[in-house]
Amino acid sequence: MTGPKHERRNFRFGVFELDSESGELSREGKAQPRLRDQALQILLMLLERPREVVSREDLRNRLWAADTFVDFDHGLNTAINQLRSALGDSAANPRFIQTLPRRGYRFIAPVEADLEASTLGSYVSEGSALQPTRSSVLSDPSELPSVPRKLVRILFSLIQSMYLIFYTVSLMRISQVEATLNQSAYTALPILAAVIVTAAVGIPIRLYLLAAASFNYAGLNTKFKKLFPFLLPLDELWALAPFLIVRQIGFGLALAATAALLYLPFSQRSLLLMGFSVRPTSD
Repeated sequence: MTGPKHERRNFRFGVFELDSESGELSREGKAQPRLRDQALQILLMLLERPREVVSREDLRNRLWAADTFVDFDHGLNTAINQLRSALGDSAANPRFIQTLPRRGYRFIAPVEADLEASTLGSYVSEGSALQPTRSSVLSDPSELPSVPRKLVRILFSLIQSMYLIFYTVSLMRISQVEATLNQSAYTALPILAAVIVTAAVGIPIRLYLLAAASFNYAGLNTKFKKLFPFLLPLDELWALAPFLIVRQIGFGLALAATAALLYLPFSQRSLLLMGFSVRPTSD
């Protein structure tokens, strides 16, 4: 094939994956019956513009040429119904496709799009595009309730503020942390270096996430998912911070605080999934 290679996209939403090049739809890695061309084109158009209203006129222009004589309303409704049937969706209680009467349609579930053709080709050819990142431990958007995004943003911002306080106070009182370590059985220098380095790395990340939540950045959920593999070890390391003051608070309280902090990275992920899933919220 000559000419520039068309970039392949792999869309992920809920438990579904769609390969835009082949038109293959899969659910949890299992291939689904192939969509008809018009239904597939509608789905691609909605996925390319998630949470935006795609007008009926836009759909007409993409699916039917201007000089084509066709019962547009019947054809569009048939394609939408087939699409909803394939996704297990309904017009009355939509999880993916919302109907806006006399205006058009909107895709309301979170969407991720991978654009690296070479990587996606190897994943899709194996029939397991999301297996490397999917885990039975981590929640899927379809498993979580829908929560108002404003509430999610507030809670997420509070978590980021808490981490910022951890980092800032630790750096401000670094001499006291060093003194505490020297009085303990811990090896002071490596731990002290870890505190300084991870706090220095964590501060700009938390400021970015805090600003993104505060200004209602639409891509926050996707960005956090990309940061999650890097934030997880960082947050799990800082979950041990209560043991730096175990002499002051006691072993039991330090253990309880650490247990709660160990879960916090996963709670942030779930919060964003709940706020960016199923149905849109107005805030």
